[in-house]
Parts: sequence; structure tokens; C-alpha cells
Amino acid sequence: MEDAKDDPLSTLGMIAGRHALTDSDAHFKTLANALPHMVWSTLPDGFHDYYNARWYEFTGVPSGSTDGDSWAGMFHPDDQPRAWERWQECLATGEPYEIEYRLRHHSGEYRWALGRALPVRNYEGEIVRWIGTCTDIHDAKEQAERNEILSRELSHRIKNIFAVIGGLIGLSARADPGQEAFGSTLQQRIAALGRAHEFVRPHSDESAPQVPTGTLRGILHEILSPYPAVEQGRLTINGHDAEVDDRGATPLALLVHELATNAMKYGALSHPEGRVDISIHVEQGMLVLGWTERNGPPIAGPPERLGFGTRLSELSIVRQLGGTLDRSWHPDGLQVVVTVNLQRLVR
Repeated sequence: MEDAKDDPLSTLGMIAGRHALTDSDAHFKTLANALPHMVWSTLPDGFHDYYNARWYEFTGVPSGSTDGDSWAGMFHPDDQPRAWERWQECLATGEPYEIEYRLRHHSGEYRWALGRALPVRNYEGEIVRWIGTCTDIHDAKEQAERNEILSRELSHRIKNIFAVIGGLIGLSARADPGQEAFGSTLQQRIAALGRAHEFVRPHSDESAPQVPTGTLRGILHEILSPYPAVEQGRLTINGHDAEVDDRGATPLALLVHELATNAMKYGALSHPEGRVDISIHVEQGMLVLGWTERNGPPIAGPPERLGFGTRLSELSIVRQLGGTLDRSWHPDGLQVVVTVNLQRLVR
């Protein structure tokens, strides 16, 4: 039998295969160098054998000097153990790799980067290569930290204002014994507004309220407790409950807080006979939250423009939770229907 290496067809096949691999490799490198990210690839065992031009521009190291495992030395010493451990876990399990770490810039400064990688598998499902990226997120991270500091400072001052108002009410009520009961009730409402404020202010992952799951009704009661209409039976919550943690709590709280505020100022709750019914309906993995106002001031149609708070609350539902928000203006009140996938309400 003729040896395969002497078979012209086999030889042509191998040559064609090598050309195809060469073309594929060239296409990959062209694409990688066109991207604004640092791109790298490894063998199945994690040996780094390729970095694109962005990597060398960012780090300033000689070409090939970070091949193999030498890339780890480019990380901040405090981040190296964590990044190495996560990388080894992904190599062992085939899970996608994602981590934030500080990467040494050619200036000597360490900058925050987002590292991501996915395995490339053959038809048998075996990992044949890893393709990864490093993205400079330093400026965005610093801006987020500045925003968080500003948000916390503003929140602290607002809560202090609530505390001062509550204290003034208490002092005034004690000066007039006949007003103590009224003053106590008003103090409780001011305190509830302070608690509700924590749900509706901007949060980072670190500062988000610690909300146990299964408390959508509890969150709504917390937000709405300052409003007298709740005690009067003119603001009710009916229907199901749904699992919610801090991921879903803040956008929903922001919306309900805005709706309740507007209802008190312009809508159904501004009239003695007006009422608001909140409905919670869960079906086929979706949450449908309804807000219906009745017996309010006559409405001729939608307003000429929506206020900032209304637009912000709508964006929080659509962008943060991937949901929909529909408003309709009926003669006796506003109706709002929010639809959100239940999976978007919890982490």
C-alpha cells in the first residue's frame, strides 16, 4: 500500500490545509489589530502565544516578552493571586473568564482593566484555544467612583435635612401639648421618607440597599408608607408578590416614588375622593405591575412634556431592567403598566 506521504492527493490536501490555516491566522491577526482592545490568545493549557499591537502599545514591553505565563508580572502585585486563581479555574472548567485588575501601563502607572476570555472548541467540544481581551476601564472606573462619592455626600446631606426637620417638628409639638400626636405622626412620615430615599438615589454595587428576596410588596409599602392615602385606604396594593433584590428594587422604587409624588401634586391623590390601585401580576416568567388612578382631576390628554423625574424613572425600567412601560391618560386618571422579566429583578 502506498504511504500517505507519497500520495499526491494527500500532499496537496496537507498543503491546502496549511494555506487555509495560514489565511485564517492572518485574518485573525488583522482583525485583532483593528480592534481598540488588547487581544490575546492561548493554547488549551493557557500558554499565551499571541498578543495584538494594542497590548504592546499599552504595556510598552518588547514583543514576545509576555508569552507563556510572563503576563502575570504585568498585573499589580495585589491583583496577581486573584487573577491567577480565576484563570486556573477557567482553564480547568472551561467557564468564560472575566475579571477586573490593575495592569501596568508603559508609563509605570497601574490602570484598571477588564479581562475577558472565551474558549474556542472543535466539533468534539474540546477546547483548542482561548481568545481574550483586555479593556482599559480606568477612566470609567474613576468617574464611577467620583459619582458614587458625590451621591453618598448628597444622600448624607438629604438624610440630615430629614433628621433636622423631624427634630424641629418634635420641638414644636412639645411646645404645644395639643399637637404632640400630630407631631409624632408627622415625624414618622418624615423618617419614612428618609428610608425611602435610600431606594431611589443612585447606587453602586457596594452601596446598594441590602434587600432580601421575595419582598416586592415590602419595598412598595416602604416607599409608600409616608403617604396618608395608604392609611385612608385610598392607595392599595393587590395581587401577587415577586422575588426582588437590590438589582430590581431601586428601578421599581424610583418609578413608584415618582408616580406617588406626581399623584399627590397633580393626580388622583390630590383630590379627597381620589385613589390609586397598584396591581402585581406574575405569569409565565413575567412581572406586570399596574398603577391605576381614579377620581382625580379631569385629564384632557397627555401632558405637553414629561418632567425629568418621570423620564428618569422610565429609563430605569427600560435600560436597567430591560422592561417596557406604557402610560395612558384616561379622563379620571393616569394608568401605567410595567412589564419586566422576573429574572431581571434578581442577581
